[in-house]
Amino acid sequence: MELTMAAEELKTVVNRLRRAQGQIAGVIKMIEEGRDCEDVVTQLAAASRALDKAGFAIIATGLQHCLTDADMAASGDREQMRTRLEKLFLSLA
Repeated sequence: MELTMAAEELKTVVNRLRRAQGQIAGVIKMIEEGRDCEDVVTQLAAASRALDKAGFAIIATGLQHCLTDADMAASGDREQMRTRLEKLFLSLA
C-alpha cells in the first residue's frame, strides 16, 4: 500500500513526528542528566502519544483513500485491504 497523502495531511503527520523526535531527544537528555523518573516517564508518554497520533493519521488516510478507490472495490481486493488496515490499527494498540 503506497502512502499517498494530501499536502496538508502530510504536513500534519510530519509535524507530529518531528514533535516526537524532539521529545525522544529530550528523554535521552533527561536520562543522561539523571533527571527524576516521573519527569522522564511523563516525557516518554508524550512522545509515545505523538507517534500514535501520527500512525493513526497515516492509517486513517490510507483507509480513506483505499476504501473510496473505485478500482479497489471493483477488483475484489477490498477485503484484503480491510484485513491489512485492521492489522495496522492493531499494531498501534
